[in-house]
Amino acid sequence: MGLNKHQAKIYLDSRLKQAAADVYIIRVVHGYHGGTELREMIRKEYKHNPKVKRVQKSLNPGVTELILRELF
Repeated sequence: MGLNKHQAKIYLDSRLKQAAADVYIIRVVHGYHGGTELREMIRKEYKHNPKVKRVQKSLNPGVTELILRELF
């Protein structure tokens, strides 16, 4: 999508607000070759969000997963 930090935060906030109760993960593809600003913002900001249980790094360095509820 090519969003800057501010645009990405607005977009993710709206996705979290609209997430149905059965959604357990939001996978954020932020890339990693263009720098780490977006990745660091996502991992820092959403670690303390009340709707996010935990922020998880993926095996892919360009992806961060926001876990909204435990699967089991």
